[in-house]
Order: sequence, then structure tokens, then C-alpha cells
Amino acid sequence: MTESQPTPLVVTFTANPSIDRTIALDAELRRGEVQRAVSITEQAAGKGINVARVVAASGYQVSAVCAGLDEQYSMLAARSAEPLPIQGIQLGAGQHVRGNTTVTEPSGVTTKLNGPGPVLSANQVAEASLLLMDAAEGASWVALSGSLPPGAPVDWYARLVDGLHATGAKIAVDTSDASLDAVLAALPVGSFDLIKPNSDELAQLTGGDAAAFERAAKAGELDEIVDAATALHARGIANVLVTLGGSGAVLVTAEGAWYATAPRITVASTVGAGDSSVAGFILADVAGKSSSEALASAVAYGSAAASLPGTTLPRPEDLPADPVVCTRLR
Repeated sequence: MTESQPTPLVVTFTANPSIDRTIALDAELRRGEVQRAVSITEQAAGKGINVARVVAASGYQVSAVCAGLDEQYSMLAARSAEPLPIQGIQLGAGQHVRGNTTVTEPSGVTTKLNGPGPVLSANQVAEASLLLMDAAEGASWVALSGSLPPGAPVDWYARLVDGLHATGAKIAVDTSDASLDAVLAALPVGSFDLIKPNSDELAQLTGGDAAAFERAAKAGELDEIVDAATALHARGIANVLVTLGGSGAVLVTAEGAWYATAPRITVASTVGAGDSSVAGFILADVAGKSSSEALASAVAYGSAAASLPGTTLPRPEDLPADPVVCTRLR
């Protein structure tokens, strides 16, 4: 990116933002016992916020939209070492941004306890949707990330995808459970540009076996994973990025299928690894990189996030020194 080129605008939408408390232990978590924490951190967070932070750290213009904000969330966001431009509707009396608690162990094992979030009214859902549409005008990418709060329609993301088509922006969707099913049910009319299922989500979407996918990936047997990803692509998703943890990732596009091995790292915390993979893919795309280079970038950023402690998200200088190797499969 040069000074003469316009800075691509990336917009992220976090339907259910959170105040994340991360508790780091110096030993394995012992259920039912008393343990002392090494550190406790608290920050304004959410999957879309994570994507925005990683993209912003690479020097790109970012706008982060949340469905609902409260005073405590806004205060924490403003106190961040690298504040983001975050906008959202103000929650009403008695409504609060959800609280999430993450416990990390020295081995990298991560335990997450996520709150449900505030119950949104139909008017609040409509206001947040309009806010996103306004922010997305002129954007290169819009990323819809995370779970839906109580009260939101299960097909909210599918509706947003439909509305975002008019902006001309590329669209990424990273969600799970019923909201993910609703997005898929809207295809092919509700086509979009990037989905990032893990093995569990790939199984949910294609009727496959998550454990079998994971075993196959570890053994280097990728045909069933590629077949499942290809089926999703054929339904109207331009880029299907299947993340496989330490086994790497698979990308299926109209041009073919690729596999990327994960660099060797010491896992410190998996918090934000998937969000960083989404950001890594988007960063490569707005820079005009090829599909295989976008896959390599996604794996590099996801691996970097996993190597960092707690909720730390990767910057370009945190990427693994060893290059990510991509192999064309089809």
C-alpha cells in the first residue's frame, strides 16, 4: 500500500459485543479448588472488534460497529492502548453488554465462559442494522462476526448480507449454530465472499463428522474436507476457509483448492485466533494478493494469535518467522 493509493475501508459488525475478563494461571486449572491468578485483564471485545484491531494494526482504515454499547464498554474501549473507532446504539436502562470470562493455562489450554448478552428489541435490531449499512458505504470488506444476542432474529446475519449487497462491499461471515444455519439457508440469493468454519462448523454445515475431519487433517488426508468445502462454495460462497488448528487450513475458491501447513509455534492462548485468521485473509485480499497468498496470510495471523498470551492480538511484527507453505490440491 502506497500513499498514492486510497486506503481500503474495512467495516466489522459485532452483534453481541463483550467485556472480556482474561484470567491467566501458572498451572493447570483445578476444578473445585482455590488457585491464584498470574494476571487478570479486562477489555472491550467481541469477534468483530478482534478482526478490526488486527486490520487496524496493519495501517488500514477500520470502522467497528457494535449492535449495542453501554457506558462501561465505551469507557474500556476509550482506555485501550490502541483505541478503535467504535460505534453502536446505546443500550437502554437495565441492559448491559455481556461479560465473558476466559481462563488460560500455561499449556495453552483455554476455557471460556460466555454470557448471553442483552435482550434486544425489534427497534434496536433495526437501528443497529441501519447503522451498519451507513458505515458500509464505500467499504471494501464488511465482516459479520460472532453470536447473536437474545431477541435478535436468528436470520439477522442473512438479512444483513442481503442489504449489504447494495454497497458493493465483499462480505465475510463468521458465526455458528442457528445463525450460521440461517445464513446457509439464504443461499444462493444471499451469496457472500468468505466463510471460516472450523471442523465442528464444517460438520454442522455439510452433515459431516467433525472428529473424522480432525483425524483426517492430522493424517494429511484432506479429500473429504476439500469435498465438504467445495459443496459450500458451490452454494454461493466465494471463499471457503476451513481452519484446522495445528493442522493448518484449507481454502476452496472458484480457482481451485489449497492447503496450508501451520508454522511451528508454542501455543499460549487460542483467544482471537479465528478472528485473526479472518483478518489475515482480508488483509491479503485488499492488498491484491492471490488466493494461496490469502490462505497463507490467514494461517500466519491465526498462528501468531495462538502464540501470544491472553487476549493479545497479532501485529505484522508478531507473524511467525517461518513462511507458511501452501500446496495446491485441485
